[in-house]
Parts: sequence; structure tokens; C-alpha cells
Amino acid sequence: MVIKRIIWAALCSLVLSCLMCGCGSETEELLLIGEAESEADASAAEAVSASAGETETHAPERQAAEVEICVYVCGAVNRPGVVSLREGSRAADALEAAGGFGEDAATDYVNLAAKVSDGEKLYFPRVDECERGLLQDESRKSARESGDSGLININTADTAMLCTLPGIGEARAAEIIRYRETSGPFESCEDIMKVSGIKTSVYNRISDLITVN
Repeated sequence: MVIKRIIWAALCSLVLSCLMCGCGSETEELLLIGEAESEADASAAEAVSASAGETETHAPERQAAEVEICVYVCGAVNRPGVVSLREGSRAADALEAAGGFGEDAATDYVNLAAKVSDGEKLYFPRVDECERGLLQDESRKSARESGDSGLININTADTAMLCTLPGIGEARAAEIIRYRETSGPFESCEDIMKVSGIKTSVYNRISDLITVN
């Protein structure tokens, strides 16, 4: 009887040991799975972080790749000269880059909402220039009513008369007179663009106000 009890106790102990070994294996497997999942999550987090860092690194490069244009701002502004702007900028941006209006600027003459282009010359006239233009408009109106053409002959006009043209100040008027004295009279109105400082933009403003006859 005692022997049977001993054998029975040994069998129970053996079975209990096997069961405990099996549970330990399952526990180790669960731990291994958990560690694998943690490593996978950590790798994913590192990948996201690296991607975000790469995005932040290349962001300034993309900003630097934005197209810039150069515009020459002159006339009645505080800091005339060439300014750099983003493509698609407007006259208001160019004015701000040039330090804003000068004290004698005709602030409502230039359309500040207009877009500017690379290489453009943007001229802000003075109040007295605009006033001379208005006086000239009245003179041309009176001349048309009296039968006169009202046009300014660039081959004979003096400095005061030439200065009534929009965009023509004393310096440019002197250049016009100097040119016709050294090179002869203008053969056509377009020839005035041969004078230093008078380009297409200025000519377009005065082309219907001048004559060579």
C-alpha cells in the first residue's frame, strides 16, 4: 500500500512538472512575440521620424528653388534701384522693396495691383510731372478745338516744352536736344528712342503727343 502511494506521488509530480514546463514554453513564446512587435513598432517610428526629418531638410531647398525676378524701380521712391522679387509679385511689392513712395510721389498714378515681370522698369512719377501732363492735356484739347494739332515737335521744342511730356524731365529733355544737335533732326517719332534713357515704355506714353513735322 505504501509502495502504491509512493508510485502515485511520483506520477503526480512528473505530470505536474510536464505541465509547468509547457506553460513556461508558452510564456517564453509570448514574450518573444511581444519583443518582436515592440521592435517592429520601434522600426516604424524611426522610419516616420527619418521621413519627417528628410522633409524638413528639403523644405528650405524647395523654397530656395522659387523663381526670382529683378525689377528696376525708379522715380519718386525712397530707394530707387534694382529689387529682387518672387515671380508673380505686383507693383505694390516692388514699391515696398524700394522703400515706399517718396515725399513728392504721385501715389495714385501707378496701378499697384499690376503684376511685374523680370527685367521691367517701373517708374513712379512725381506730382509735378503729373500736373504738367494734365496741363498738357488741357492745352491739346484747346488746340484741337482751335484747329491746331496740339502735338509737340521734338525737333524744335525747347526744354520747357519737352518737360510737359509724361516721363520726360529736365535731364531727358536736355538729352533730346543734345541728340538732335549732334546727330541731326529726328526723321520719325520712333527715333526718340535712340536718346539715352528713353525706352519703349516711355515712348508708348508720348507717341501720340509728339511729331517731327
